[in-house]
Amino acid sequence: MKTDFQTVDTVRRPSEASQAPSMVSNTPTRPTSLTPITAQPTAVVYCEGNFAKIDGKTANGLVRHSEAYRIVSVIDSTHSGKNSGQVLDDVINTIPICKNLDAAIATEAAMPDTFIYGMAPSTGRLSPADRGVVLDAIARGMNIVSGLHEYLSDDTEFAQAALERQITIRDIRKPKPSKDMRLFDGSIANVHALRIAVLGTDCAIGKRTTATVLARALNAKGIKTVLIGTGQTGLMQGAKHGVAMDAVPPQFCCGELEGAIVAASEAEQPDVILIEGQGALSHPAFCTSAFILRGSQPDAVILQHAPKRAHRCDFPNMPMPTPASEIALIEAFSDTKVIGVTLNHEGMSEAEITSTIEAQSEKLGLPVTDALSRPVAQLLAMVVAAYPGLQQGTPMATI
Repeated sequence: MKTDFQTVDTVRRPSEASQAPSMVSNTPTRPTSLTPITAQPTAVVYCEGNFAKIDGKTANGLVRHSEAYRIVSVIDSTHSGKNSGQVLDDVINTIPICKNLDAAIATEAAMPDTFIYGMAPSTGRLSPADRGVVLDAIARGMNIVSGLHEYLSDDTEFAQAALERQITIRDIRKPKPSKDMRLFDGSIANVHALRIAVLGTDCAIGKRTTATVLARALNAKGIKTVLIGTGQTGLMQGAKHGVAMDAVPPQFCCGELEGAIVAASEAEQPDVILIEGQGALSHPAFCTSAFILRGSQPDAVILQHAPKRAHRCDFPNMPMPTPASEIALIEAFSDTKVIGVTLNHEGMSEAEITSTIEAQSEKLGLPVTDALSRPVAQLLAMVVAAYPGLQQGTPMATI
């Protein structure tokens, strides 16, 4: 096998977020890719101490949906022996949680192909303990996938170990050279598909999860939909089109996203293009929502909010905004409209979800639902109500 320290081209690559557990039981997770399971590389997802938590959002997302890899186990000693679907969404799946890498490997008849670093720490860097685990995985001959801001393929120790074992290190956030990046040129105006951005009131609030659920629902109704990935997890999951927005120099962010959308429009000819949001427009620590609104120029926005979250993630002295204030900011900043609100039900009881949906819908004058705890038909109805002219044809099998 050839050693390949990849600078991943995140635009048109072939095939954020954390959500609280689902409050209702659904059918077990099934693969959604047209590619047979046997053709997918097998992967162990490392998420020590963080599975089903905010910093474990990459692992959470891969357990819920992955086209690029077949996830065979999750590593988190705090949930060792449990089922990942049960812990995450109260739905049994086929992915066990293991104590360590030895235990994860022991569950498989053959060595898994890939070790995925499944956490998104605020530092964007490996801890010393995690570094040892990655080196162990390399020593066993496993390819490495990481979405950290720290590029593992640039690390001398990792690079030497990978060379010796002839494995690949894939840094999802490692951008292409700036000379190959694209400036915004206005070609987004030639995209005729309905464009909907799924934004939020905070980071790691479930924007990607809601976008994924909505894309599946629209495709199932014959409304051809493409989801544009804008973060590490969506790209790891196998988004066919996208760009890791927070790894691109600001001058090129709008142009790179515009390019991904134009490419998706030309290649797929979709009815709807969904754009995964990042951060929050009102959040002073992030600029990505502004670039997403400028680069995608969405016709509409769906806003994700966690009613029980008292403060911004990782910012205890920064109170959460209200949905109303975020909607006003989005609509003032961009020529678009918010067509509905979706909830992240972390910390909420079933009764609280129901009462919050009713209260917020009345207060905002918009449809409100929860992508995980309420029927997906409600999420679909939110879009169809705003755009009743959407064509419905043959159901699509993939996002």
